[in-house]
Amino acid sequence: MPFGWYAVYTRHQHEKSAAQLLARKGFELLLPLYRSRSRWSDRAQIVLLPLFPNYLFVQCDLDSRVRVLQTAGVCWFVSNAGVPTGVPEAEIETVRRVVEAPINVQPHAFLDRGDQVRVLRGPLAGLTGILTRVKNQCRVIISLELLRKSAAIEIDLSDLERVAAPSPTKTSPRPPADSWASGRLSKTASTNVGIVRTSEFSYGK
Repeated sequence: MPFGWYAVYTRHQHEKSAAQLLARKGFELLLPLYRSRSRWSDRAQIVLLPLFPNYLFVQCDLDSRVRVLQTAGVCWFVSNAGVPTGVPEAEIETVRRVVEAPINVQPHAFLDRGDQVRVLRGPLAGLTGILTRVKNQCRVIISLELLRKSAAIEIDLSDLERVAAPSPTKTSPRPPADSWASGRLSKTASTNVGIVRTSEFSYGK
């Protein structure tokens, strides 16, 4: 378990408190949040919720692994065959850019198929994702393979270019259990595309 970024699974609705405790212990961490409007009978309020529920990212190594697991609210590291799996620096950087950009963001079911696109201009220039359509709105889906989580971003269609898809393999494709079926964007579509960015860090309530 070399020093690097890892994803940890937390108890339900304990993402913020666990992040706050880890920050107090001196760990560098990432907890992407999004704005959600909550309505009551007499008022409405904007609250910050985890973009990837039950997950946060922490930078550590084998020596500090126990300290992470001993933190209230932390359940376990996301692992493969019992070994914590590191999150590529590129994916962490993608999440950071998404979080820091002033763009609307919301959780989205994981996607591993669809047209890949690249952002040409703006604060997300160079970012790649999957182009899809939700009802009459077009969006770019940014996915984290390790967590099988995604986020949908809104962006103008003119700011995107198509990325050549990899050559199909001879093996029979098998869709993931939680993949999300969606229609592809037609070549004549003129609606705006949305790009999702996780633009906030929070360690408070």
